[in-house]
Amino acid sequence: MLTVHFGDMENVVYNTSVYFNNVYSPNWFEDSFAQRIIKSIDRGTVLGPNAIETRALGIIPPEKLSSGTKTLLLMHFMPNMVYNASNCGDNCSYWILRIAAKQNITINLYHLMDFGKGKFTMTVSNTGDIVHSMNELIPIALRCLKETA
Repeated sequence: MLTVHFGDMENVVYNTSVYFNNVYSPNWFEDSFAQRIIKSIDRGTVLGPNAIETRALGIIPPEKLSSGTKTLLLMHFMPNMVYNASNCGDNCSYWILRIAAKQNITINLYHLMDFGKGKFTMTVSNTGDIVHSMNELIPIALRCLKETA
């Protein structure tokens, strides 16, 4: 299940890139789900625990992955923490929903992320509302974001 909080909250990992660089485990890159995230977001192929081949940057270490990929990997491997998903682009929303389908995660947002045209289940912690589509999410998210501005 996915829970989203719009605006400030306590105990959030805001700088997910720096956090990732200090906590990731090389064995994370053996995980097929993690490899699919890396392929989708960074167009990278995992060659080993410390080498990812990308078209744009060549062979890079995990520390050079995009902040969106790093945030998704943290959500997947360390779901007990709350992560600032505003570090992610809308291209990460598909993966956030996939991760949340397997385990409970809470994310923090400072913008309205596009979760697509499909159905989903999400709790907005600011209000307690449960939403199932962008049409339901938009007015609630905008109200929450306006209140935190």
